[in-house]
Amino acid sequence: MTLFRRGHALACLGTLLVCAVVALLLGQRALGQSPAIPVENCPSVGIAPQVRGFQPGGLILTSFDRTAIWVYDIDSGRRYPLPETRPCSGNCRLSPDARSITYFNEATNAINRMRLNGTERSLVSAYASDAQWWSADQFLIWTPGHQAYLLNPASGEREPLASDGIQSVSAGARWGLRTFPMGDFFARALVDVSYSAEIPVSERPAIQLGEDRTYFNASSWSPDGSQFAFVSRVMDAGGDLAGSELYMLMPGRSSIQQVTELADSYGRARINGLSAGELSWSPDGTKIAFWVVPMGSDDPTTDLGLATIHVADLVSGAVTAYCGFSTSEHTPNPPRLRWSPDGTHLAFAGNVEGDERGYLLVALDLASGRYAELSEGIYPALGSPEVVAWGLPPG
Repeated sequence: MTLFRRGHALACLGTLLVCAVVALLLGQRALGQSPAIPVENCPSVGIAPQVRGFQPGGLILTSFDRTAIWVYDIDSGRRYPLPETRPCSGNCRLSPDARSITYFNEATNAINRMRLNGTERSLVSAYASDAQWWSADQFLIWTPGHQAYLLNPASGEREPLASDGIQSVSAGARWGLRTFPMGDFFARALVDVSYSAEIPVSERPAIQLGEDRTYFNASSWSPDGSQFAFVSRVMDAGGDLAGSELYMLMPGRSSIQQVTELADSYGRARINGLSAGELSWSPDGTKIAFWVVPMGSDDPTTDLGLATIHVADLVSGAVTAYCGFSTSEHTPNPPRLRWSPDGTHLAFAGNVEGDERGYLLVALDLASGRYAELSEGIYPALGSPEVVAWGLPPG
């Protein structure tokens, strides 16, 4: 099985050096441990009914109607809308301490920040499409024109970052994910964005990641920015699609390592869906959660099985399949997975087919493998039901 795909072979005719690097890197296995075949954790099937006193507690942000971001208080079971907000998904960013979040202020058309209960609001940027936490007091701002700079809201100090073709930037580590055309396909690479802006992104040192292929290009930075996880297609010895696998690396510190061995268990399968940035890191950066969708053919959008949550433990090397709940609502995207602040549970919006109750707020206990209902009535305000964040009340 190899990641050096037929598409690469065609594009490599004029770029032999680059493609040789791609083949070398993507052919490597994890240092010290082999890629893991999933082990099932399925003590029961289905979602347990809602109970009082669920632990861990905290505040979950989601939408129960089309008008606002809502808070669900796990400890009290109470839920309420936050004024001057509107439903959001990936562009509402949880702070490193899990007590604040960025959001779009409906009244001022600006990116603001607030505590998860809606208090202590302040301006982050009046002209931004997204604001990511770079540190406790600094943000990475993306403008509507896709220019990037670091901002300290307290002082107003700005530092421009190279953003030509850059899709995402690691917090603190100053590496960026870049996509660029190569022959008849697009390729991916990690580049150092700390160089002077006078040096074009295309001329900087880069770590080649291979193809940027729709439905096979999920990726995400760890919370501290030191690790990068990504998905890529794998091909068998005959050049046919064998499935996809999860890989990770520490830019500047380690080579690419294969984390999963899904093809041996599922044959052809995809990881997550159309949205590229949906691999979900645990708060401490030791685990990655994702959905696996079995494929009946080479087409990642048809003839599909049920999606099941998997978690890769980067410390032990284990990969666990939590098969007590699966869903057919996975295309174009399965539900977003949000970690509890202590890293013991995952929350998502799940629909039990045929029960006519709509979308439930569900929590998965990673230790026991059991699924539990926290609330009902999640509303697909943006076309699909979303859990925005799981955090803590003001300290």
